[in-house]
Amino acid sequence: MTLAELQTNEELRHAEYPVTARKIFLGHGAVCPMPRRVQAAIHQMAVRGMESDQDAGLPAHFISDTRQLVARQLGVESEEIAFVGPTSSALSLVAGGLKWRRGQNIVVYHDDYPANVYPWMALADRGVQVRFLNLRELGRIRLIDVQGQVDENTRLVALSSAHFISGWRLQVSALGQWLRSRGIWFCLDAIQTLGAFPTPAAATDFMASDMHKWMLGPCAAGILYVKKERLEQLTPTVQGWNNLHCPGFLTQESLEYRKDARRLEAGSLNLLGLAGLREAFLLLEEIGIDAIAADLLAKRHWLVKALQELGGEVLLPDAPPENTSGITTFLMPGRDSLTLHRRLDEAGIVGSLRFTRDGRQWLRWTPHYYNTLEELGRAVEQLSRLG
Repeated sequence: MTLAELQTNEELRHAEYPVTARKIFLGHGAVCPMPRRVQAAIHQMAVRGMESDQDAGLPAHFISDTRQLVARQLGVESEEIAFVGPTSSALSLVAGGLKWRRGQNIVVYHDDYPANVYPWMALADRGVQVRFLNLRELGRIRLIDVQGQVDENTRLVALSSAHFISGWRLQVSALGQWLRSRGIWFCLDAIQTLGAFPTPAAATDFMASDMHKWMLGPCAAGILYVKKERLEQLTPTVQGWNNLHCPGFLTQESLEYRKDARRLEAGSLNLLGLAGLREAFLLLEEIGIDAIAADLLAKRHWLVKALQELGGEVLLPDAPPENTSGITTFLMPGRDSLTLHRRLDEAGIVGSLRFTRDGRQWLRWTPHYYNTLEELGRAVEQLSRLG
């Protein structure tokens, strides 16, 4: 299945993405509906688990093959991939597992999504200084902004690959290269670009993402990438039978962790979630990330123009392509965004409502590759009727 086939064949589109038969779903930056293939993979795994021991019913090499699939898509090695669930859990494992010295500092963005702020703020109790980037525009993080905030005591920079409200996309490779040249570690929350844009994990030291947004997978089936050189420096904060040496399930005299990223997988894995994760990555591989990225850039360009023609105020409308994501956030001056959001939802047009620190409420539309321009046109038309 190609992107062109999908967008020109309504029967195929409805079959593969059942939500399209009932709604115009523009909320992929929040929690996605699952494609039929992903749902079917989870169902098949559940049936196996109903008929036998859930582990015994696994296809041969299912977990190792899934790990290799993820690594191949990210351009890294399978031993660097851990299946640890939600992005919040993965980032907390990194923050809590590194050894910190008093006086060291971390650079984060206070108006980032809280999952990538709170774990670092919690380190203040260990004598770590948390520095917040000072930006003129929401989420618009440039290399120069980071360069102006770090010093010889900066141990790590933790940022998101794209801002969840403004949609500004970070230049991950350039920032990662600069940080590495100065011996500063880089932790990336990739949930707003993984599955939508190429996201170079190898440019980071740690990268985390759940599957329930642009990857079109199930909730709480996430990944954590840890660069091979950092594995021994990241002490697991959870312990169990799976990440420690215990032959025959017999407790040993000392703690001996696995040498690869499985050292972070303390206990039983979420097999239903992994079934969906695997299918989501296979689907991504089939459609192609470059084709998806080009499609989302075109949709964002179309939406910005259409919304401005209606008199809408769009966040960062002139972001260059290299900093543009699939997120379009806007408000209609003089109209209550909460009411518009509710009425659009009643009309079958699903978006998100987000709030900025100045008290304003914003509508956020995040279409994906299986949405069509015809759908976007209908959404804008409905908005004009309400406005």
